[in-house]
Amino acid sequence: MKDCCAVQAWLGAEPERRLFCDRDQTYSAARVAAMVNGFCASLQKAGVGPGDNVGIFLPRSAQAAAAVYAVLQCGACYVPLDKGNSAERLRFIVTDAACHMVLGDGAKCDWLDESTGWTDVSRVDARAVHSSETLPAWQGDSEALAMILYTSGSTGVPKGVAISRRAVEAFCTWAGDIFEIGPGDRVASLAPLHFDLSLFDLFAAPARGATTVFVPDELTLSPTQLAAWIADEAITTWYTVPSILIFLSLKGSLDTEALPRLKRILFAGEVFPTPQLRRLTEQLPSVEFYNLFGPTETNVCLYWPVGRRRLQDGAVIPIGSAACGAELSIDEARNELLVRGPCLMSGYWRQGAAVLPLDGDGWFHTGDKVSVSSCGEYQYHGRLDRMIKRSGYRIEPAEIEAVIDSLDGVARSAVVGLPDPIQGQRIVAVVAAVNTDARSIQRAIHRRLPAFMRPSTVRIVDSLPVLGNGKTDLRAVLESIEGKRCVG
Repeated sequence: MKDCCAVQAWLGAEPERRLFCDRDQTYSAARVAAMVNGFCASLQKAGVGPGDNVGIFLPRSAQAAAAVYAVLQCGACYVPLDKGNSAERLRFIVTDAACHMVLGDGAKCDWLDESTGWTDVSRVDARAVHSSETLPAWQGDSEALAMILYTSGSTGVPKGVAISRRAVEAFCTWAGDIFEIGPGDRVASLAPLHFDLSLFDLFAAPARGATTVFVPDELTLSPTQLAAWIADEAITTWYTVPSILIFLSLKGSLDTEALPRLKRILFAGEVFPTPQLRRLTEQLPSVEFYNLFGPTETNVCLYWPVGRRRLQDGAVIPIGSAACGAELSIDEARNELLVRGPCLMSGYWRQGAAVLPLDGDGWFHTGDKVSVSSCGEYQYHGRLDRMIKRSGYRIEPAEIEAVIDSLDGVARSAVVGLPDPIQGQRIVAVVAAVNTDARSIQRAIHRRLPAFMRPSTVRIVDSLPVLGNGKTDLRAVLESIEGKRCVG
């Protein structure tokens, strides 16, 4: 990636260029560069260099962005750590990624072992703002890893998706060109670092001189205040998930004159129900909408500029045509989307290396069921596996089941996704258990899983239906819970 996403370039050309706004603080290119330099000095002193992995345990903020840039400038790879995760899950990720050190705020976390370094960025930041030394940007192979994003894994533990600098550059170049992002844009940032939507806010926007404005966390629970904030901050661009947009449409008191500066909304991560999308486009008639599609492994590989006239009841919106230089194909035997090209990940992180599973022709099999319409647009028809898509997150039921099955009194569990008009899918756990109850199980789950993976409801049963091979009969499980009341 070029000069840590153009921070150094803007420093030379326009040092006062505003790159970030974080609550009442404005961060110019010069200020961001100073923070990056301070973090780099600390990382290099600790021996961090090309090929190392560094955990980042910080909330969305300008400080976190500077930490990301510093890791990349040192030639290393960043591993974002979700503050909503349990200590057990965080420990697993740091160990699996073999993080050389972790950048956090405050005292070293007790879930880190002695061999993993820790840097308190609040102390570094205070010195970095006054730093005048400019460290050179690391120039290396574009195939070097930029980040490892941990997602829910089908084996019962998180899996790391290793993404190269080449893949990030492909997305940034494409997004900047297609959406015509420029210095006059103000981009709302709501995606956490461990979510691939954050690549737009952290990299694509600053590379084009736009200002990334971090959305205060508390506004996500108040759509009316969120709408007012978007207007007050003169936001022009927002990349988020449909569930947030649906919430805003239903509860945000929008009218046809709301959000006058907003130019474009990009959405991804889950299916946007057509009636809800049509309602939002009617509330915001001057805004351009884009449906972006792709699993974490490909980031964005398809997109569709929303055509308002095509938002008819009963019609599913397309996922469109190729994006980011992706090559697309369909496995006709399974109607499965196949992808290759510059946007593709380097592989799954396994035992210290990125392993990329490709077929004999070099295609990555996404597990997404698709078709091509008569006009050449790709259509999405769901997953070929058990994966649940909730509020933009792709969740493997096996990881939730592994946690539930480890609890006292639980014999077996089955986790399924049911349609939900806001979240896309809601998670339901059916548990065969004795001497325990649904609320006890929910409390245990809350201690061990992040919020986006926690079942909305838990139902206790005597036993689960099984197939002839002894596996859980998931179809029968779904039939048993539909229309029945579950305990939350």
